[in-house]
Amino acid sequence: MRYSLGIDTSNYTTSWALYDGETVRQLKRPLPVKAGELGLRQSDALFHHTVALPAMLDEFVRGQRITAVGVSSRPRDVEGSYMPCFLAGVSAAQAIAAALDIPLHQTSHQQGHLAAALYSAGRLDLLDGEFLAWHVSGGTTELLHVRPGLQATCIGGTADLNAGQLVDRVGAQLGLAFPAGPALDQLAQRGEPQRVRASVSGMQMHLSGVENQCKKMTDSPENIARFCLATVADAMIKITRAAGDLPLICAGGVCCSQVLRASFMAAFAHAHFAAPEFSADNAAGVAILAGEGMTC
Repeated sequence: MRYSLGIDTSNYTTSWALYDGETVRQLKRPLPVKAGELGLRQSDALFHHTVALPAMLDEFVRGQRITAVGVSSRPRDVEGSYMPCFLAGVSAAQAIAAALDIPLHQTSHQQGHLAAALYSAGRLDLLDGEFLAWHVSGGTTELLHVRPGLQATCIGGTADLNAGQLVDRVGAQLGLAFPAGPALDQLAQRGEPQRVRASVSGMQMHLSGVENQCKKMTDSPENIARFCLATVADAMIKITRAAGDLPLICAGGVCCSQVLRASFMAAFAHAHFAAPEFSADNAAGVAILAGEGMTC
């Protein structure tokens, strides 16, 4: 079997993926974050990736026939987008491609998210199509207008906090470990439905006020968690309604939330959510783009 190999070294996960033209296999290792902290410094993330990559290479890739390598080299496909943690993946990908004398395809972390979501939703046909996509994570909260070749333009998003930052801060307030998304969502699913009114101006949401509201709430942890995620969903729904009627793809770690998904799916029958393993940080989309011979 021949594979395209994908590598993604985000700020919190070291990821490898193999794609044979139909099926994706993945191997992920979360980076260690000390208890009580809300993230990693870039220097620490780069160090942990550098340590993890060789062992994962030997475990996952040895013996496989690799015909192309893909790697995420930057957060987004815009001028000035840069994070040092991606250098670890780029160095590994360049060495593998040179050693095997095979093509190297560099893409952005965001384009990798989009391709993985399309794969998970069974819509790889949209690699050559036009659609809307939410990319919602700790570092990004953007509604994208995507054209053929995954050429993405941000048309909406957040004016202050990213949705993932809000989730982690509210999670810390409730005593949850970082990253707080899965645990906060489990709490929220046990909470009562909340009446929310997200602050949205034009195509921009304002989430910093939600953090303050959650701090002032004297309700149960379940209801506070539900209020947090329901407000994010409400903001996304309002902005999406103003964006037009195109196929809609939702990706990024925050989009793993079952509370958010239920609200969104009730509002948009044409929305597609990636499965959690293809929603959170991953190298699957990078491997797919390499297999398709795409550089984004």
